[in-house]
Amino acid sequence: MAAAPGLTIGDEPMDRYTSRSNVDRFLHLLEDVELPSDRRATVTKLLIEEEDKLARDLEQLQFAESRAASGRDRINFLRQRLDGVTENHRPALERLLANFEAIQLLLDGFCLQLRALAQSRSSL
Repeated sequence: MAAAPGLTIGDEPMDRYTSRSNVDRFLHLLEDVELPSDRRATVTKLLIEEEDKLARDLEQLQFAESRAASGRDRINFLRQRLDGVTENHRPALERLLANFEAIQLLLDGFCLQLRALAQSRSSL
């Protein structure tokens, strides 16, 4: 039985879709302030591996940029909320903000990596 075009296992579009979905899922998991540190380390490692897969394809720069922009928006939103939060909620919100800032460093690094790749390819 033949597979539908564009949906075969190992096909590049399917691989890109899977990697993008994994990145989104890992980012969602990392948003959980209650995620134990050992699981956070594992999910972060998996996120980096998926970003490395996407880094081979310059078309992923727009995807990476959109996720980085969303991350910056989330951080700005949390910083605004932190100003008006009660003291009993402040530690949890500060932990969440620290998690988002760590994730943002990964996303920004991934974008820099893709931009550098794009620049090196355009200069050939």
